[in-house]
Amino acid sequence: MLGGLSEAEDVVQDAYLRWAVALETTAVDEDRAFLRTIVTRLCVDRLRSARARRETYPGPWLPDPIVDDPHSDPEQLALLADDVSFALMLALERLTPLERAAFLLHDVLDVPFAEIAQTLGRSRDAVKQLASRARDRVREPRMHVPARQPGVLQMRDAFARAIASDDLAELQRLLTHDVVFVSDGGGKAVAAIVPLVGPDRVGRFLLGIARKGRGLSIRYATVNGAPGFVAFDQAGTLVQTLALEIHGTTIGAIYATRNPDKLREVARRLPGHESEARLL
Repeated sequence: MLGGLSEAEDVVQDAYLRWAVALETTAVDEDRAFLRTIVTRLCVDRLRSARARRETYPGPWLPDPIVDDPHSDPEQLALLADDVSFALMLALERLTPLERAAFLLHDVLDVPFAEIAQTLGRSRDAVKQLASRARDRVREPRMHVPARQPGVLQMRDAFARAIASDDLAELQRLLTHDVVFVSDGGGKAVAAIVPLVGPDRVGRFLLGIARKGRGLSIRYATVNGAPGFVAFDQAGTLVQTLALEIHGTTIGAIYATRNPDKLREVARRLPGHESEARLL
C-alpha cells in the first residue's frame, strides 16, 4: 500500500495500539475485519499526504527495496515477486488512494467487495468501480520471471560479466530496445535525475558508474522478487541495490536505489549473503 518500510511499520504499530484500546473499551466482533479496516484507512490517509510529498521529490521515486536471502524458500520468493515487484509498485503509484486500496484488497488479498465496501465506507458498486478502474490502469505489472529460473540467473551473470569487463557491445546486446533505467537518489546520492531509455544511453551510463565504483563489494541478491545485486563500500555500508526486470532473454528495466535513507532501512533488515562476487 505505501511503498515504504518505515511507514508500513508505523501503520502496523498505530493499528495495534488502536486495536488494543478497542479491546479494552468495546466489543470487537471480528478482529480480522477490524484490523483490516484500521490498517487500510491509515494507509489511505498516508497515501494522500505522500502524493503531495512525491510531487517535490528530487528525481525519480522508487519504493523501498526489499532484499531477500537468495537461499529463501522459492515459493515465498515467488509470492514476493508478485506482491512487491517494482513494476507493480510503480503502477500502483498511478492510482488514487481509494483505487489502490480497492485493487489490493480485492485482486491481491481476495477480500469480497461487500467487506471492502465496509472498510472504505463506500457502496459495493462504488468499490467495484474503483477496483475495475485500478485494474485497467495497472494493466499487467505483475508479470514476472521467477528470480531463480536458470535462464534468469544466466542473464544476471551475463550482465555482471559485461559490467566487469567494460564491454558496452555485450551489455547493449542484453538490453531490450526500450530498456528503462530508473535511479532513486532522493537528492542525497548521485543518480540519474530522469529515467534513461534505450540500450545505448543505459549501457553507457551503467559502465560510467561502474568505472567510478571500482572497489565496491557487490553481492548477488533477490531485490523485490527480482534478480539483482547489493553494493557495499569499503566500510561495509550499503550504498546501492539494483534489480533487473527480465523480459524473456533480455533485460527490460533496471531499478537502482541509492537514497541513503531508504538504504538504511534495508540494511537494518538485510539478511546474510553467502554468495559474493567481485564485479567492480
